[in-house]
Amino acid sequence: MTHSALMFLRPHQRTKDGKDHIYWSLVETVRTVDGPRQRTLCYLGELNGSAQARWLKSVEVFNEQGEAEQLKLFPSHIEVPDDDPQVARVLVHRVRLERTRQFGSCFLGLELWKRLGLDGFFEQAIDDDPAEVPWSRVAAVLAINRLCAPGSELAIEERWYPATALDDLLEIEEGKINDTRLYRCLDRILPHKTKLEQHLKQRYGELFGAEFDVLLYDLTSTYVEGAAEKNPMMGRGYSRDHRPDCEQMVIALIVNREGFPFSYETFDGNRADVSTMESILRTVERKYGKARRIWVMDRGIVSEENLAAIRKRGGQYLVGTPRRQMKRFEAELLRDDWTQVRPDVEVKQIAIPQGEETYILCRTAGRKEKEKAIRNRFSARMESALAALEKSIASGRLKDRYKMERRLGRIQARHPQVNDLFEVTLRETPAGVRLLWEMKKDKEAWRDLREGAYMLRTNLQADSAEQMWSMYMQLTEAEASFRALKSELSIRPLFHQKEERVKAHVLVAFLGYALWVTLKHLLQRRLAIGPQSSADGVDNAQPFSPMKALALLSTLQSADIVLPTTDGREIRLRRITEPTAEQKSLLHRLGLSLPERLKSTAKCSADFATA
Repeated sequence: MTHSALMFLRPHQRTKDGKDHIYWSLVETVRTVDGPRQRTLCYLGELNGSAQARWLKSVEVFNEQGEAEQLKLFPSHIEVPDDDPQVARVLVHRVRLERTRQFGSCFLGLELWKRLGLDGFFEQAIDDDPAEVPWSRVAAVLAINRLCAPGSELAIEERWYPATALDDLLEIEEGKINDTRLYRCLDRILPHKTKLEQHLKQRYGELFGAEFDVLLYDLTSTYVEGAAEKNPMMGRGYSRDHRPDCEQMVIALIVNREGFPFSYETFDGNRADVSTMESILRTVERKYGKARRIWVMDRGIVSEENLAAIRKRGGQYLVGTPRRQMKRFEAELLRDDWTQVRPDVEVKQIAIPQGEETYILCRTAGRKEKEKAIRNRFSARMESALAALEKSIASGRLKDRYKMERRLGRIQARHPQVNDLFEVTLRETPAGVRLLWEMKKDKEAWRDLREGAYMLRTNLQADSAEQMWSMYMQLTEAEASFRALKSELSIRPLFHQKEERVKAHVLVAFLGYALWVTLKHLLQRRLAIGPQSSADGVDNAQPFSPMKALALLSTLQSADIVLPTTDGREIRLRRITEPTAEQKSLLHRLGLSLPERLKSTAKCSADFATA
């Protein structure tokens, strides 16, 4: 692909150590609201300024036979001897840019891959057999794609990978990445799941001091496109994707309080959340041994059996409770002895006499308003449906009492959220059957009391209700992990039809999340070290999100600067386009330096000259 904008080489003259040096940059003319402006694409460096120079700058290129040779580059207007075979006179006005590739986001993904030591891990794990492309590098392609532009294996082969500079960065020969090789790599990495989790846990500790004494546990589901007849894991269950028409699988994820992944497991699509805890406890002990861990979970996973299983292993827990259990603490909800821990959050601690547990009542103003709005909406819908039924009965259009009861039953079934708040009767009167309803006064009072409130349960020695509430709020890190997996990393939907391939797809998404969360914490840590200078072009008041950082670097490209010469040759120099001030600041914040040039074992990915 040839760059279509008007571009040219611009000289920059500088004096250093008493000598004049001319540096060249490739610039293009762009239209702006202020008129035409020139934007630097990349720097070429020095060309020789005169034939009488006491030094000669040369560049190493490869000829068509793949042999290295040194060329001395001169602008075409400089007079030089014609008998020197190493001299190349560049037609400055005919310089162009070709083979542009996405560089910045892939470069960042690969650097994250290396910081987590995944290059070495997979080299040792799956590079035992000779292959045209080392399997560890194919694994890197899969994970970096999941971070930068998630797509199917076929989309990687046909659209994404050819548009990136990963062949240069990973030193892979052109045309060697295809969907078959990607599928085969999936099959190779899956058996190493447990060792991979253990490796990542160790690296998170080394890089960020991450601790895993408090574990946040949650589940999600992801659906499959197609029948998936060869995958016994797929089934219909509670769909968090709002796709009950599709078969699905359940994914259980464990992260620490900062969102670093500790482990994950996959379950059949019809598996109930509450039934997964025992399996997870056994799996964690098998991988990491017995330890006094603290488990934080929402109420969907909580049962008396699960809590007993945690206590049996010497563990501790802080969990949400079903709303119906708050009824026993109605008197506590009425008392005015709450502690305000945030402008809109109140908590109170309730000790159970002769018990090993503590309950924490919590009340949030924002949650109360949300639940009130939801209740009003459903109540209005139910009352509207009851009014329509009443009108049909009163007008005589509906006379059969059996049909009246069936319609009433359907109305109540469609509004389970508020059905218990209404007293509804079909009453015989001299004028015929009438439909009567009213709000239950006792239910109305309890409804107002419970809205915005929820309850936590723990066997920890609670120093304060605020401390327990803050720890439970860290469960949002697990929820954020699932949001990243589903949104940024596009784990859904599943297109693989075989069980092992589906599990390998989830493993690649897990790798993508490992890169994502590492980038997230690198950005946060760099911001915490100290503010950058405002001259770097970045607003330091807000930290960069991983997606914003990737988007910013995605415009950074690699390309070939094509230098036509007076003797009919073309010299191609593969270079990286000049980063903007904002990109430079971000790279500095992450501790990254762009390579001066791209290297590869393939002639097409290095500086070379053709006749």
